[in-house]
Amino acid sequence: MENLSVIIGKNLYDIRKKKNLSLDKVSELTGVSKPMLGQIERGLSNPSVAILWKIASGLNVSFSYFIEANDDEIRYIPFKEVHPLYEYKNKMAAYPLFPYDDKRRFEIFTIYLQPGCDHISTPHNDGVEEYIIITEGEMELVIAETVYKLAKGDALAFAANKAHTYRNTSEKPVCFNDIIYYFN
Repeated sequence: MENLSVIIGKNLYDIRKKKNLSLDKVSELTGVSKPMLGQIERGLSNPSVAILWKIASGLNVSFSYFIEANDDEIRYIPFKEVHPLYEYKNKMAAYPLFPYDDKRRFEIFTIYLQPGCDHISTPHNDGVEEYIIITEGEMELVIAETVYKLAKGDALAFAANKAHTYRNTSEKPVCFNDIIYYFN
């Protein structure tokens, strides 16, 4: 697999040109500085999950738009070849398994949270739903101000246009699958 920073940079450049936007305008739309956007486009910076979400929201595209999709009818993804995106001082690792494509309108991640990780996710656009399935460990998911305690095998679906926080308050790592569906 090609270097993830290079893929993200190419895709950012492509969407910016497709929408006929300058770096200044993308910076205005996303709240990400022009120098940072330039570094990302050139593949010189590996953006955090938070920065990538800001860019995706500002440009009104899915988070995984920036990750090259495989168009084969059968898609086998060896986990060892998936490059994670790190956040929260490397206590959160998000593995993009199936990036978004326009035909399917969803993306799937496997996410690991180390003990003490408290990842705040900014609200997504209207028309986005998340489906969380816990595969290992226990965690809290805070949506708006409601706390849901989830353990292995539990699942939760919610409209993702509200503030939500993934929190590992246990002493062990937690792993979950996150399916993000874009119905608008």
